[in-house]
Amino acid sequence: MSLTVHGIDGIRAQAGADLGRSSWVEITQSRVDTFADATDDHQWIHVDVERAATGPFGGTIAHGYLTLSLLIPMWSELLRVEGVSMAVNYGLNKVRFPSPVRVGSKIRTHGRVASVEDVRGGVEVTVDLTVEIDGADKPACAAQAVYRFQA
Repeated sequence: MSLTVHGIDGIRAQAGADLGRSSWVEITQSRVDTFADATDDHQWIHVDVERAATGPFGGTIAHGYLTLSLLIPMWSELLRVEGVSMAVNYGLNKVRFPSPVRVGSKIRTHGRVASVEDVRGGVEVTVDLTVEIDGADKPACAAQAVYRFQA
């Protein structure tokens, strides 16, 4: 479910808002392998299915940074901003990976607008994002993302 807001005033009105949850995204071995190729991170816990089966997680797991990068499409499902000249990912204040994401599991994100601050020409929006794993008690990732929107 996506919320659409218009312009800087529409964004300001979302301060403190719970944006709900994105749809589920399945983590496949193919996706993990593609990420490993793109980043040159071929650690066995991610790409060696046979060895990982006897490892600490009982199978291959997604890279933490793969989980983090999937926030982009999941975040895009939560909030759409129209009527601005530009939107950029400004960075992250904090990121943690409390639980591994096993290949074959599904993840989604829950978002809450922590703050909206005026900056030159627009606003800076800080969003608390939690990546949930289907059926798990602990989240895969907790991140505080910062976005800038220009009028």
